Amino acid sequence: MSSQARSQAASREDARRTAGQRDLDKRCIDTIRTLAIDAVEKANSGHAGTPMGLAPVAYTLWQRFLRYDPADPLWPNRDRFVLSAGHASMLLYALLHLAGVRRVEGGRVTDRAAVSLDDIKNFRQLDSVTPGHPEYGHTTGVETTTGPLGQGCGNSVGMAIASRWLAARYNRPNAAIFDFSVYTICSDGDMMEGVASEAASLAGHLQLSNLCWIYDSNTVTIEGHTDLAMSEDVATRFKAYRWNVVRLADANDTEGFARAVEIFRATKDSTDAHYCRQHHRLRRPAQTKYRGGAQRCARRRGGKAGEAVLRLAGRCAIPCA
Repeated sequence: MSSQARSQAASREDARRTAGQRDLDKRCIDTIRTLAIDAVEKANSGHAGTPMGLAPVAYTLWQRFLRYDPADPLWPNRDRFVLSAGHASMLLYALLHLAGVRRVEGGRVTDRAAVSLDDIKNFRQLDSVTPGHPEYGHTTGVETTTGPLGQGCGNSVGMAIASRWLAARYNRPNAAIFDFSVYTICSDGDMMEGVASEAASLAGHLQLSNLCWIYDSNTVTIEGHTDLAMSEDVATRFKAYRWNVVRLADANDTEGFARAVEIFRATKDSTDAHYCRQHHRLRRPAQTKYRGGAQRCARRRGGKAGEAVLRLAGRCAIPCA
């Protein structure tokens, strides 16, 4: 076989592998979505919308960027993932389940799954490890308790400061013992809270280049459209905090999101750094088209997805009930 023929054959094989990986990525993303749907349907309560909308972003982050060891969830230098939008807890539970994270009991790592399929079936049930909002110390893989909006944002700044402190105290030349990053998913509700704004201001002042907030701007709250209570340009506000703001028009654009994370990872500490973190503004066009008014949209923010959504997702549903 000539070198040209070998090169063409290799290119075809690479294309097949790439297509196969894309298919696998889509299947994983759809699985996260359907696990969320099924869990909320069975519990007859909860929030499926945000896990469904952010599944591509969260999957890409965990699959391609987040540094963690499923077999050792206590690894001190693991990257921290904070779900400040704690009402979207099924997003985190699905990720922990699919990643095969092991459960910690009595301070020791066991062979049990941190979140099993049976645990997902018991979503929001008394004494389950899958409560309505993530609880630190109760579910392995949950880095901090989140529920009150803005709380996870504040905690994530503290974690990023801790990473810097540990590095300054223990790292040595050519021996980076601590260099973990902190990734936070936050919502419109988080952006409305004073604690998130104050923490963001401090993070900008300290130039914490190891902190990345991923802002899901879906413009809906329980009461209705966000313009009922908030009208400022959040991206401009964060630029004033000295954050690097990267806009992503479609949360389904996994490659666009990956490029944004690469920019974040390429940002290094320096005294003259102007851009220190990422602040991603995500929209979900499909959901925007589905809305028919603020009141109807608000009703759909929480609770069961409904038969129409189930039929639409039925092609890839994984029954949990």
